[in-house]
This record gives sequence, C-alpha cells and structure tokens, in this order.
Amino acid sequence: MNFIEQDIKGVWVIEPKRFGDSRGYFSEVFKQADFDAHVGHVDFIQDNESFSSRGVVRGLHFQRGEWSQAKLVRVSQGAVLDVAVDLRQGSPTWGKHIAVELSGDTGRQLFIPRGFAHGFAVLTDVAQFQYKVDNIYAPQAEATLSFNDPALAIDWRINPANMLLSEKDLKGLSLDDMTPEFLGF
Repeated sequence: MNFIEQDIKGVWVIEPKRFGDSRGYFSEVFKQADFDAHVGHVDFIQDNESFSSRGVVRGLHFQRGEWSQAKLVRVSQGAVLDVAVDLRQGSPTWGKHIAVELSGDTGRQLFIPRGFAHGFAVLTDVAQFQYKVDNIYAPQAEATLSFNDPALAIDWRINPANMLLSEKDLKGLSLDDMTPEFLGF
C-alpha cells in the first residue's frame, strides 16, 4: 500500500495495490501492521456502509467531544468527492478542507482523524461507500457543518440545483458556530 500524507496533518490518502488478470483483481484494503507503521495505531470498532445515487451530498457530519470519530473511508462501487474539514482547535489548518475523489475503479481510501467534519458527494449513477470508525455513534453528540458555508468554499463538483440532501444536512451550522465549547475537542 502507498500512504500519502495530505496538506492537512493527520489526513492520509491510502492506495492499496491491486493484482489483476482477466478474471478481475485482488487487493488488500486494510492491513493493521501497515496502517500502524504509517498512520499510527487506531482501534477501529465498527464498519459502516451506505448506498447513494448521483447528486446525493451527505455531510458534513461529525461527533463532538469524547464521541469524536476517526474514519477510514473508501468506495467499492461508483465515485464520490470525499471532503474532510479540520475542526481541531489550535490546528494551523483549522477550517481548511481536503477534497479527494474516491472510486471503486482506483480503490483509493482516505483516513480522517478525530476532530474533522466529513462528507461526500456522489459523482456517478450510484456509489457504495464504506468506512471504518473508532468510536460508537452517539446521537446526542452528532452535529452537521453546513455543506455550503461560504467560509469553506467547497466545490462539490455538482450543480446545487441537482443536489439531493437530507433535512439535517440542509440545516447545518456555519464555521463561525464551531466554538471550542460547542466542539468539545
């Protein structure tokens, strides 16, 4: 696997090797020893999956305080633009974001440490999105950062008129609302 640290410290693109022939391919998508050697040790406790159609934008989601989650995300079918926003207080890149295209064709993955808001936009007819987390889901700690906050200036690569969003995602908070007291991390 190839581990590439991004411009925001702690965020990594991981490119698994694929071995293919006329039947298809084989790939190791996670190996604890390699992950520990490059990124550091993370105790992943749960795997999640979502399936979405073109134009769906999910996020920017995060959990506050002790319920914060690190995530290792990948796409097994289709393609998404995956976005992580740094909300770590005191970070030199606070409020900045990373946007990486992930697809079933490339197998690229993104590791997002605790203290980030996360979301993605589906760029193909459908996308199957999978991710590992290192903490349980805590509804009382869930929050949403506005996907279209002008302070973030995220180019989701989808016409806003064609975006499909949940009620929760339409009511996301602004970056200005991300105070240390609110975030708790």
